[in-house]
Amino acid sequence: MEPIIKLIKNRSDIGAGTRGSDMGVDAIEIAAINQNSDYFNRFEFEDVETHNESIYDKDRSTFAKRIEHVVEQCTRVCSAVKENLESHFFPIVLSGDHSSALGTISGIKTVYPDQTLGVIWIDAHADLHSPYTSPSGNIHGMPLAAALADDNLGCQINEIAPETQEYWEKMKNIGCKGAKISAENLVYFGVRDTQEAENKQIEKLEIKNYKVDEIRYRGLKTCVKEALEKLSHCEILYISFDVDSMDCDLISYGTGTPVARGFDQYEIIAIIDQIIETNKVVCIEFVEVNPLLDNKGNKMAETAFEVLEHITTTVLLPLE
Repeated sequence: MEPIIKLIKNRSDIGAGTRGSDMGVDAIEIAAINQNSDYFNRFEFEDVETHNESIYDKDRSTFAKRIEHVVEQCTRVCSAVKENLESHFFPIVLSGDHSSALGTISGIKTVYPDQTLGVIWIDAHADLHSPYTSPSGNIHGMPLAAALADDNLGCQINEIAPETQEYWEKMKNIGCKGAKISAENLVYFGVRDTQEAENKQIEKLEIKNYKVDEIRYRGLKTCVKEALEKLSHCEILYISFDVDSMDCDLISYGTGTPVARGFDQYEIIAIIDQIIETNKVVCIEFVEVNPLLDNKGNKMAETAFEVLEHITTTVLLPLE
């Protein structure tokens, strides 16, 4: 039986440091229109309510900017993912900034509390900061710390206010209490732009990171197979695809934190295809397309749509 795909559109960029990723979903839709694709007319969709006007509020916390509104947004995403999974849809979440992934992971875990969730994080960044360690205070760099419920206090550089601490605890407990994933069930692909606090966490927690050079040297299929073997005990999988995992010089600078020497779109497609073929994937998320920063027209959105259309029509729909 074909999975019933549902598009969840979350046009929020309040967790980012640069404005514009809230327009990413529309940029991807425009890319589809320009390619004469009826993709966005083929599937049911749901728009998640947003609070992007909160960017005009004065930040009460410099170490976790707009955290009260990020908690609100992640809770909305959590509810949307939960309700759609319970209704037997396969959610493809199209989001602005990457903080939303915490909501997605929380929604999945709420529906499958007794199953082990594996996370494949395709990204240039580790997103392991907490308010205690973040040099920027941008929460799109914190979703995995919240999902792991690990503050990394050994690398603390910030003294956070009680109000911020209260909201951070709420973030860690969205959907269901406590950690949603364990570090052994998290695998990175393409992470290459990290800070010292994150490097120490990756080393301490022994999180495997398949870097671009390693994948090209050892072979993509070999590395993905190895990652899947590591996660073989996980009953369900979630894929989070941040477009900055792709090479900004090759593709585009149309993302909030572009990083050179990344993947091309064909490598991304091959990685995701191989993971989907396990039949364990219950949700996929696309994040961080920012058309305001694109130096090649709408190239990043066009490339993201190329990946989206391929994995949907070539891999997801033909699965039985």
